[in-house]
Amino acid sequence: MSKSTLKQAAVAVAVLGVIGVGGAVAVKQNAAVAAATVPAAAVAPATAAAPAPVPVGAPGITLPDFSTIVAHNGPAVVNINVTGSTKTAYEGDGPQARGNDPFGDDPFYEFFRRFQGQQRGQQRSVPTHGLGSGFIISSDGIILTNAHVVRDASEVVVKLTDRREFRAKVLGSDPQSDVAVLKIDAKNLPVVPLARDNDLKVGEWVLAIGSPYGLDNTVTAGVVSAKGRSLPDGNVPFIQTDVAVNPGNSGGPLFNTRGEVVGINSQIYSQTGGYQGLSFAIPIDVANKIKNQIVSTGKVVHAKLGVTVQEVNQSFADSFNLATPEGALVSNVERGGPADKAGLKAGDVIRSLNGQKVISSADLPSVISLSAPGEKINLEVWRQGKPVQITATLGNASDKVARADAPVDQASAKMRLGLSLRPLDPAERRDSGIASGLLIQDAGGAAADAGVQPGDVLLSVNGRPVNSIDQVREVVGKSSKSVALLIQRGDDKIFIPVRLG
Repeated sequence: MSKSTLKQAAVAVAVLGVIGVGGAVAVKQNAAVAAATVPAAAVAPATAAAPAPVPVGAPGITLPDFSTIVAHNGPAVVNINVTGSTKTAYEGDGPQARGNDPFGDDPFYEFFRRFQGQQRGQQRSVPTHGLGSGFIISSDGIILTNAHVVRDASEVVVKLTDRREFRAKVLGSDPQSDVAVLKIDAKNLPVVPLARDNDLKVGEWVLAIGSPYGLDNTVTAGVVSAKGRSLPDGNVPFIQTDVAVNPGNSGGPLFNTRGEVVGINSQIYSQTGGYQGLSFAIPIDVANKIKNQIVSTGKVVHAKLGVTVQEVNQSFADSFNLATPEGALVSNVERGGPADKAGLKAGDVIRSLNGQKVISSADLPSVISLSAPGEKINLEVWRQGKPVQITATLGNASDKVARADAPVDQASAKMRLGLSLRPLDPAERRDSGIASGLLIQDAGGAAADAGVQPGDVLLSVNGRPVNSIDQVREVVGKSSKSVALLIQRGDDKIFIPVRLG
């Protein structure tokens, strides 16, 4: 491989993408209900006998009998065909704009466009089409799939392995967890068994069945790489595998070696839109919680704690005197929210929730989001060098909240951190909505290297609110390796670790 090729490979940027639509193009659809027109023939429900491992190769090495799993469960895996429309803006009259339109070269195009009064920037509907997978969990026609597969669908058609087709009703979907529930008008359908115990292990064999690129009942296998994997902007503790999944696999089941569904294939990690070695599935216990809410109420309600959290790295661990860089660092507490009422403060490090260790900041939202509003949780937080026990009652994630305020003084000096600070004047406090803190007029040295910028407002140092230069000097003087600065930048609050010389 040439040096240029190696360099290009080294700088390639991978992106996360959903895998539910035909090809690699995201499809927006709109759900509508239509009665099934094909009568449901009786089909014996599939039973999931645990297949016995088959010895292969050297003594002691075994592989599961994948053929048994497929024979038992394949008939309950369905193909989902979605049609709908999406809005696109009219881009103008130029040749380049018309070149993007399938009718751009039609001599009557301009005449009809003007006759209909279509103007640049106006939106128009464009037909869309997508493919996905799903699986039957109830013999009367309840099907699980991904929310992004049926998003904005105008028509959803479910095709069984016996070639029968049914128009499906979308009972409900939850974009936050990416779970949707469908219903078809049929009886005595084959079903897949769902795993009841969360005993899936890293390194365990798993099997996916789905319809990548519309190829029904495609089977791929691999192993579990991780459990509880958190992805950017996600609230789901994903199962990570190396099972090959591609566009059209979204919503299909992930089986363990006992033939039980342990997850719903949802996302891939890809530079091209196709499979590149990493796939992610929604744990079936998470999907079941969502399904139960949709079936019983038609909607999904998520809980919230009302905090913004950051990852605890080694610099933050040094700043807050933590033995290990673990936990969720609270950078903002919503005023009047559940965390505020419970006494949580910016600078607290949440170390455990209901006795379960919080290793990464991403561990927290996945647990909170899947809890019920009104549920009480017990938190152990690290505050000012010692553990504190806090009990909070979770709120409803759809409730609106305000941001927190905090105490003000006046002074100005050049700090050891390389910061030039002064108090906010009354007009600045009024315009920004920040009641206290110190305006950073200039940033240099260690603080600038860490990412602090002029115009930021310094709210606290190592979790202690600061309203004067003397308070900043006092906290920095007691710190040996690093300090954690809570900065407000625009509407965002973030902690920035600064290494001290």
